Amino acid sequence: MPITIADELLLEAGMNEGEARIEIACRLFEAGKLSLPAAGRWAALSRTEIEQELMQRKISLYRPTIDDVSSDLTNLNRLGV
Repeated sequence: MPITIADELLLEAGMNEGEARIEIACRLFEAGKLSLPAAGRWAALSRTEIEQELMQRKISLYRPTIDDVSSDLTNLNRLGV
């Protein structure tokens, strides 16, 4: 399903089509709606390029879950750290 954004809206936002694609991809990634690879595809950027765009917007690339943190703590305790 194609999405159409009127040229007038892009002009009002001060963006071109490519900039809008990147912004939408970054915001969908931030909201947890897109994975990093999917955000890159949406924005037509390589992994490195989408990571740079996310970092410019101060959007964290990695969002550990409670299970991730718990697992890390268990492993650290096991190592005696």
